[in-house]
Amino acid sequence: MTTPTTRPALDLIRRPRRNRLSSAIRDLTQETRLLVTDLVAPLFVKEDSGAPEPIASMPGQFRYNIADLVKECGHLQSLGIQAVALFPQIASEHKDPHGSYALAQKNVLFAAIKTVKDAHPDLVIISDVALDPYTDHGHDGLVDAQTGIVMNDATVEILCLLSIELAKSGADIVAPSDMMDGRIGAIRTALDETGFINRGILAYSAKFASAYYGPFRDAVGSKKSPDAPPLDKRNYQLNPANAREAMLEARLDEEEGADMLMVKPAGLYLDIIRQLRDRTALPVAAYQVSGEYAQIHAAADRGWLNLAATRDESLLAIKRAGADIILTYFAKDIAQTLA
Repeated sequence: MTTPTTRPALDLIRRPRRNRLSSAIRDLTQETRLLVTDLVAPLFVKEDSGAPEPIASMPGQFRYNIADLVKECGHLQSLGIQAVALFPQIASEHKDPHGSYALAQKNVLFAAIKTVKDAHPDLVIISDVALDPYTDHGHDGLVDAQTGIVMNDATVEILCLLSIELAKSGADIVAPSDMMDGRIGAIRTALDETGFINRGILAYSAKFASAYYGPFRDAVGSKKSPDAPPLDKRNYQLNPANAREAMLEARLDEEEGADMLMVKPAGLYLDIIRQLRDRTALPVAAYQVSGEYAQIHAAADRGWLNLAATRDESLLAIKRAGADIILTYFAKDIAQTLA
């Protein structure tokens, strides 16, 4: 048995383990750090004034009434989280094939944005721009009755009007998540022409047709009944097999005036995040989606994984891949841990 003063058997100049021997050394040499200021907390707002409703498929997440949403935003801000992304749950009686309620002045999202902004003026509010919360078919746009395909240009017209209303309500950043062609340029023009030149656009540039969105659709009520066929959004969302196409979409969004570019989902698309980071000078966002969150919780509930360790590793990987901004349902938990 050798002692520390005994010459080792291997004659090595480089021993990388020297930089891993103690916690203090590991901290000094750590290359990637997850900061609370990297995080955006997605939150759900409902139309009624009842108590917050737990979302069964997303442990620890709730649909909030506006008053409780304001309180939650204040708590998040006290933990150092500087941005939230708001999504509405719209009652079924307000939905139709055209998503008409998206532009109704009584849309709960408009009231929620205004109330949160009034209470927390320094909190950045990111608002989703898409029609799926408002359509009875659950698609992100207007559907051609004959072909079943979402109509691009007609949908973009409505998204421009919705973006203006969101900006009027106080949203700092609008986030088109629909994947229609040309919508970034059209929204930028619409915002500029109505005086909202300083409102940002976070483009869902590489949004893939993923199987990991199910719990989110539960949360906003756009998921179809169990006996209905699953929503097929492949005629507008990206093929998970296509990396080059994702880069094309991101380049077009940048050329059209996007201020930030997003990859969604995050954990399964770390290669896309890295490729995008290497190709743009714009901030890159990544959305750790509901299915990623739910599967970590499910495995931890069964004792198969350590919740905190798996959560932290998953987010660190997203940051390491190149994301500047991470939308995650773990935001509050991470903020509390870092605090």
